[in-house]
Amino acid sequence: QVRLVESGGGLVQAGGSLRLSCAASGSIFSINVMGWHRQAPGKQRELVATIRRGETTTYADSVKGRFTISGDNAKGTVYLQMNELKAEDTGVYYCAGRPYGSGWNIWGQGTQVTVSS
Repeated sequence: QVRLVESGGGLVQAGGSLRLSCAASGSIFSINVMGWHRQAPGKQRELVATIRRGETTTYADSVKGRFTISGDNAKGTVYLQMNELKAEDTGVYYCAGRPYGSGWNIWGQGTQVTVSS
């Protein structure tokens, strides 16, 4: 069993930066890919960035060049550095894990990010 706990959300002005953290505990060896998803009010949850085995990364087109996902295997922590934030980045950000041979079925509780314009 894996537990994910996010932190680092908050209120920031447009153009500012935030760094989200996701601390994983438990059977983390079972996870193949870690990712950050977000859900804006009235919208579906969307995948923002992924990191596979602490190395290979992918990003949604809307955040490329502004967000960076990284991992610290020793600490069991995944980060999302968000720069040049825009009002449309506002939402609840969720850390998630995808075990080998499975979908996104491990979720954190979410952390609110609000960008004021």
